[in-house]
Amino acid sequence: MKKKPLQEEPEKSPPPGFVPSSRPSPYVAMIGPLFEVPDDPDNRRGFRVLEGHLNNAGIIHGGMVMSFADNLLARAVSNSGVAMAVTVHMTTDFIGPAHQGDWVEGKAHVTRTTRTLVFVEGEVYTRKRLMMTAKGVFRRLQRKRD
Repeated sequence: MKKKPLQEEPEKSPPPGFVPSSRPSPYVAMIGPLFEVPDDPDNRRGFRVLEGHLNNAGIIHGGMVMSFADNLLARAVSNSGVAMAVTVHMTTDFIGPAHQGDWVEGKAHVTRTTRTLVFVEGEVYTRKRLMMTAKGVFRRLQRKRD
């Protein structure tokens, strides 16, 4: 049986206040769709778990949650006013699973900024339960990409 791409699977509406991501990258378009709450101080983002996000055990693949966490932390960095930055370090702790159809939501905030680095922390939830924590360090880029 041929699997459909993630974007073609039917999706439920996100919770109120969430809109499609305003700046999706090609990678995010591939794993998404991702949603965000505009102008939110908690930098909330979320997505619905689709069949293509699952591992062989039938729960969300850890790599998908890590990709989401990296994007969540990066958006907090970007929303803090840093023009461009890349992930140089990220740690995650898996606490619980998510299943197909679940809404997964995260929030993140910058904890410290230096001349070259930005430190950020985030939490990811599903069904109002904590499922992952993440911490990241991002390096500021001096110039915009071409």
